[in-house]
Amino acid sequence: MSSPANAVLMAAYNEWMNAKLYEAAGRLPVAALLENRGAFFGSIIGTLNHLVVGDTIWLKRFAAHPSRPAALEPVRGLAHPAALNEVLFTDLGELKARRVVLDQAINGWAAGLTQADLDHVLHYSNTKGVKSQKRMANLVMHFFNHQTHHRGQATTLLFQAGQDVGVTDLLALIRNEP
Repeated sequence: MSSPANAVLMAAYNEWMNAKLYEAAGRLPVAALLENRGAFFGSIIGTLNHLVVGDTIWLKRFAAHPSRPAALEPVRGLAHPAALNEVLFTDLGELKARRVVLDQAINGWAAGLTQADLDHVLHYSNTKGVKSQKRMANLVMHFFNHQTHHRGQATTLLFQAGQDVGVTDLLALIRNEP
């Protein structure tokens, strides 16, 4: 994940998969979305909220990059989540609206990344206050990997609730070469 083109592909995958998750979740009654299913973040809503929380935290860190990416301006104004398991929204429509804002910001940010941006060492503190300094390319890889990990959990929870999200492989977005 050390190229801007890879970030653009992963941003497209993120948006595509999130749309599939929210479409499947939208077919369930509220009680099914809120039901504690024993997952890391309890419910389908809890897992979808964690994805929004995690993305918000990372995008706020990325917004502090010296290049000050304009695409992350909408994220700069969002409240900083208090905890990784914070439930920002119990209403799926409100959660989806925030998801769309984040996905648009992610797409714009990824499209503007340069190799110099990815080579930069970003200094940040995690949610426990531990300071780190890591190469941006590795942080971007973690960012997209984290999304994939928890979307995998969400697809399992949705499947257990009777909703199949369909194809989930990144391969579906990789075009054939001549």
